[in-house]
Amino acid sequence: MGRMNRISKIDIDDTGLAAPTPAIEQERKVAVFDLLEDNSFTPLGREGQTVPEGPYELGLAIKEKRLVVSVATEGGEEAGEIHLSLGPFRQVVKDYFQICESYFDAVKKLPPGQIEAIDMARRGIHNEGARVLMERLEGKAELDIDTARRLFTLICVLHWG
Repeated sequence: MGRMNRISKIDIDDTGLAAPTPAIEQERKVAVFDLLEDNSFTPLGREGQTVPEGPYELGLAIKEKRLVVSVATEGGEEAGEIHLSLGPFRQVVKDYFQICESYFDAVKKLPPGQIEAIDMARRGIHNEGARVLMERLEGKAELDIDTARRLFTLICVLHWG
């Protein structure tokens, strides 16, 4: 676990956002747990700027309709801040919430085959969100697909507000 290019802590600033539902709160807890268990994250410096070595602590917030990812080392040294427009995420987040709602309803009353089909669609939309995140972070940070998936889940949780 001595890897440097990873996230060791994540803080979600949900100040001013609506209180999450129990299901949303559970998604958040699972995503944070899974993310901290296994991830790959390397912030990239701009124009010759060197980025301090990790592990990194991330802060996620929505400010002025932008996703703000603050990055610091475990020792508290600033490693940068990434600002992303939420526009490119809107549709995929909306689709993801709709399919999750369908999935939670299906689990209560549909046979396993239909639940599985909805779950496959849910995973497909989740992968699309991770792909959008990786595209938006290009040149700003390097991360693997699993890390992108978990961060996308946390973006959805922030969007909930």
